[in-house]
Amino acid sequence: MTKKIDKSGNALVFGWCTLALIVFGVIIAIRVRLLGIPLERDEGEYAYAGQLMLQGIPPYKLAYSMKFPGTCAAYALIMSIFGQTILGIHMGLLLTNAATTVLIFFVGRRLINATAGIAGAMSYAVLSVSPFVLGLAAHATHFVVVSVLGGTLLLLDESGRQRLGRLFASGLIFGLSVLMKQPAVFFVVFAAIYLVCNDVQRRFTLKRILLRSLIFGGGVILPFGIAFLLLWRADVFGKFWFWAIDYAGQYGTLVPISKALEIFLHRVKEVIGAGWAIWVLAGIGAGVGLVDKSIRASTVLLLGLLLFSTLALCPGFYFRYHYFILVLPAVSLLVGIAITKLSDLLTGHMILVRFVPLVVLGTSLSLPILWEKKVFFGVSPVDACRMIYPDNPFAESVKIADYLREHTSRDDTIAVLGSEPEIYFYAQRHSATGYIYTYGLMEPQKYTRQMQEEMIHEIERAHPKYLVSVVMFYSWLWRPASDRLIFSWADEYTAQSYKAAGFVSMTSEEADYFFGDVPSSVESLENRILIYQRNP
Repeated sequence: MTKKIDKSGNALVFGWCTLALIVFGVIIAIRVRLLGIPLERDEGEYAYAGQLMLQGIPPYKLAYSMKFPGTCAAYALIMSIFGQTILGIHMGLLLTNAATTVLIFFVGRRLINATAGIAGAMSYAVLSVSPFVLGLAAHATHFVVVSVLGGTLLLLDESGRQRLGRLFASGLIFGLSVLMKQPAVFFVVFAAIYLVCNDVQRRFTLKRILLRSLIFGGGVILPFGIAFLLLWRADVFGKFWFWAIDYAGQYGTLVPISKALEIFLHRVKEVIGAGWAIWVLAGIGAGVGLVDKSIRASTVLLLGLLLFSTLALCPGFYFRYHYFILVLPAVSLLVGIAITKLSDLLTGHMILVRFVPLVVLGTSLSLPILWEKKVFFGVSPVDACRMIYPDNPFAESVKIADYLREHTSRDDTIAVLGSEPEIYFYAQRHSATGYIYTYGLMEPQKYTRQMQEEMIHEIERAHPKYLVSVVMFYSWLWRPASDRLIFSWADEYTAQSYKAAGFVSMTSEEADYFFGDVPSSVESLENRILIYQRNP
């Protein structure tokens, strides 16, 4: 009987290892095959700012952003190792995603068991590669979740010898997550609540609870102190404060709360998509975990993580697709609970029956991969980019930047009228203006006219050798009531000081490039990019 049990257990272990190897192998193959997918505009922003940092130019000097500088610094680190290329950036993303997957395994094993850890890790690997969370792009949310999970693991394991040291390190990592993206502050609140509740449950004295909370808080604050000091010494703290605090506050109030639920539910439906079976398993895991006394505390912790992850989606009520990466760790670990309880339920049955959890999980994980098989396996990285981001010039920006780099020197500046910072990164040329995004110029907020006038002044002062005009809705997001000053100025300025040197016409499937031979009339085209060269 003992030998039979041993053989059964060994077969299950082999089955789990085989499924894990298949899932992780497929996900790595997908990411490696699509390493060359062109950068989208958020990646372009981080890449350009990181490129400037590697040149010794601080954030917010030549590239204005409402985001904290952590992700730009992460990009700079990645590019210093793997190179300032698309492949280098996405190699960094691949490793970051792999580290997140490993951390989910350890958190799941710590809270439940190894089965929950490996099931959660596989679920996250599949969910986080989905085009519906823009998982192939190195968004800040990827760097947030790896930091949050690292801090959480230290918080869960801080019962060893170096308790206070682990506590401080946990706070430090949570602080880094907020430097990556401001909404990560909700994860800090989650960690602080867990720490205090856990200390109260362990019957610590009030003095000890306060001391431990201060140590954790000190770790959280330290990265901010260092970052703010460096920005102040670089003489860009004023710009940082305006963009990351003042303007960000305006940006966060543009969507009325009355529309929040409608936007949220629409996005949730799209994000779940073909991965519905995984999300159903997560729901089952939450339910059975609350019923089972042995794992109720861990389930409550994960539901708390899910709650605060959801709150991190909410600032501004935009609910953009890549924001949902923040909830995937909690969802994945709840899947781990469901699979674990199913495995426990079938313990003692014949070996074929005990393989049911593997079949259920494997089938659930295969559905979203098969649904997106054309993107993952069927088309080139450039075509995959066009499929994921229709009506955006991300693929075309590569050729445009190549032309600009070949026709300028390193001392020349260029300007892009539109929100395409990836062009600056590819061209390896400095921007004539810090306005690498133009969305703020179209928004109904109190700084709109000030921003437009400042951008105009900076471009006129630099008088760039080339000016790129992106006439595409998603590069501006103009509204009927948007201030049109920047457009009327651009028409006059280019007519007086520039000549047409290039033109790109775009459709949903392809683009036509004209360099040096621009068609006489292009105004009727919906999506177009004009390249202007400064008159001698």
